[in-house]
Amino acid sequence: MPTDGDSGDITDATTSFLEDLDDGDQVLETVLAVDADHKTWTFDDVALDSGTFGELVSRGIVENVDGGYRVADRTVIESVLKGEELEETTNDGGPEIELEQFWASLDLRALTALLGALLVVAAARMTAFRSVFQNGYVVSPGNDPYYFRYWMRELMATASGPLDYQVLVDAPPGVSGVQPLAHATNWFLAELLGGGQGAAGTVAAWLPIAASIALGLAIYKMTVLLTRDVRVGVASVLVFAVTPINAVYTGLGFIDHQLHQYFWLGITLVTVTWLAVDLQRRLEGSLEAHTCVREHLRTPMTWIVALVFGLSVAAGIHAWGGSPLLLIPLAGYIGLRVSMDARAEVSPTLANLPLLIGLGIGSALSLALHHRWGWHAEFVATTPALVLGGAITVVALSELWRRLNVHIGGLLAFEGIVAAGGLYAFKRLQPTNWAEAMARVDDLFFREGMTETMSLFSTEYAVFFGPMYQLGMGFYVALLVFGWVVWRVYQRYEPGWLLVGTYTGYLFVLAGIQVRFAGQLAIPLAVLTGLGFVHLLSVVELARTPVPFQSSDVSTGDARDGKPVAADGGRTLEPSIVLPNGRAIGYLLGVGLLVFGLSLIYVPGLTNDVTHSKAKMEAASSINDHSKAANQTFPGNYVLSELGDNRMYNHFVNGESEKYNYAQNNYQAFRTSSDPDGWYDRFNGRVGYVVVTEIDEEVPSDSAQARLLEQYGAGGSETDGLAHYQAIFVSDNVAAFAVVPGATLEVSSEPGMEATVEKDVSVSGKSFTYEREVVVKDNGRATVTVPYTGNYSIDNRTVTVTEEELMNGQTVVLEK
Repeated sequence: MPTDGDSGDITDATTSFLEDLDDGDQVLETVLAVDADHKTWTFDDVALDSGTFGELVSRGIVENVDGGYRVADRTVIESVLKGEELEETTNDGGPEIELEQFWASLDLRALTALLGALLVVAAARMTAFRSVFQNGYVVSPGNDPYYFRYWMRELMATASGPLDYQVLVDAPPGVSGVQPLAHATNWFLAELLGGGQGAAGTVAAWLPIAASIALGLAIYKMTVLLTRDVRVGVASVLVFAVTPINAVYTGLGFIDHQLHQYFWLGITLVTVTWLAVDLQRRLEGSLEAHTCVREHLRTPMTWIVALVFGLSVAAGIHAWGGSPLLLIPLAGYIGLRVSMDARAEVSPTLANLPLLIGLGIGSALSLALHHRWGWHAEFVATTPALVLGGAITVVALSELWRRLNVHIGGLLAFEGIVAAGGLYAFKRLQPTNWAEAMARVDDLFFREGMTETMSLFSTEYAVFFGPMYQLGMGFYVALLVFGWVVWRVYQRYEPGWLLVGTYTGYLFVLAGIQVRFAGQLAIPLAVLTGLGFVHLLSVVELARTPVPFQSSDVSTGDARDGKPVAADGGRTLEPSIVLPNGRAIGYLLGVGLLVFGLSLIYVPGLTNDVTHSKAKMEAASSINDHSKAANQTFPGNYVLSELGDNRMYNHFVNGESEKYNYAQNNYQAFRTSSDPDGWYDRFNGRVGYVVVTEIDEEVPSDSAQARLLEQYGAGGSETDGLAHYQAIFVSDNVAAFAVVPGATLEVSSEPGMEATVEKDVSVSGKSFTYEREVVVKDNGRATVTVPYTGNYSIDNRTVTVTEEELMNGQTVVLEK
């Protein structure tokens, strides 16, 4: 707003006004809100007494113009209210760079609160610290992280340093095929840390924490952009910090594709939010939309943000296998956004030009990485270009619709037809890519047998409790705010909230199909929950009403037809928390427990479900020691175990943790078999070790599960000892065995007699007796295969088996 006075004088006048009046900040906020709604206004428009209003006029804070009043310089007054120092800027006709630029200024209280919230982000992901750092190892939770650790190690073994990008160009399909950027990032950071297994372990342990903190910053920025309220920003980071499913997937040591896709999704959301909100703020209170759009386009920061947005699109598309799924809501947002622009009589072409340019950059980079380096499948790399083509089409349509002044519902219907036509054309023109895309969809949505493939609303958790378990009680708070968002974007020009609403609604549907997508849903949901949390505090009078709800409670102009209206003058408010008394503390604890309480319980519980116990790690260590002593190499030291642990065991024993197909196809049949020795020939040298783990179900006493875990393969419960399974680690719930050829004892005795073969064995501090029963044949001889070295007693006679005899399957004769 133009001013007739000097900014320094107004700064001094505003500062002194605040010092002289106890409620000076509220007075100024009242005046600024009214000033945002009118070019000029009268004394009757503000709820102030004449004495206070006279002070404003006499000090030059409010000036008389054309028979009315207006604020002399709102920029200066807002800066004083926020405690900022106003910097002098010059404009020589070139682009003007905004003072706040991308990052909103923070006062000390807000900065302290933000840092505290980020510490909670880190702490919530470190509940498994002792399980991750065991006996000098970095033991990543879960199974899939070891796939990423495998390729990090393979790339490090090939590369000569962090600048040797040729390893990414010549990367095998395991790196380039599905998650190329995730593997490239892991490898590059490990190389920066000096390379070697120590650096790889450091990246595996701490990269998820670092990425989560960075994502927390993005969520804070996005929330403050949308709400103009740093309290809501801090609350949103806290909600994100303790969202169970996200905390588990990005926990300490959990180096998987999730940390990469979540981070880049966050960057996409915050950059698109900035582009939307920057234009919206310029339009608020202005009667000239074209001028506002032009100023938006002339701001250098707009193009910097558009560039970052484009990079995030390319990075996100190459970060994981299902990345095209996260471009669908972006396409949906653009379709709805241009309709909103047309409804508000804002040029869709100019308003979305930075978005289109950024999408063009992302499309070009995505295709370049595919064609030059061979990254990802072609249909995946092409998806941003398809979205760009659709975006250009709907922008052109909306521009036409705006000029023809046709009802906006027709535009939305036509956009649906365009989308359907585009998919049909892709199917007909690119049948190979279409078939590959459908195969990927089938792999994502129709895999069975894994917990993450269940619905967020699974009946296993009585529908209602699934979201609470995975996303916390704040999920239901967010649903209420989501309803408010839908109503708000229907009524007003709110492209920022439209973005959050579009992604939330879309990811809500995906999570309803498979709970794995609840991790992505947690990002926009944190914004809604944070806003709802602060509003709950305001309801019990513990905090000032959040800015979005303040503005929605006040008539600020004609909001019909979605026209841009001034809401609160563009202010970013300081934190305002009421100092609680005893009664208020009770309310505060109640609201806090409602939003955060269950999450604080579920995060450690869910994390514990995917960590590897001390017993499992001791089993892995025992197997590794045994393998080294026997000088074994892969596949001779392959470890067969249940699917969820298979990559972990093989990572620490032989380093071959790329695949788990063999365990997936064979372990269940082996575990339930009543003839585990019969599997020795089926293994055919493919399996060197077997690990059995306690399960929550009854098993037959003659099954491999019972004979190995409960009897240690030594016999008992009317079963005989096993011939090819040498116990090397045993505990109450985990037992590990070396699969050995075994030595064959040949016993001479009276035909028809029953001979008992026994040996005392001590493993892992537990002692037991290995026992076999054998009947002497008519020729006076009996044979029995045993899996241990040392002395065996056979009917008061003793025979010794050596390591060479055991491992070579030799026969040891025991005469009468």
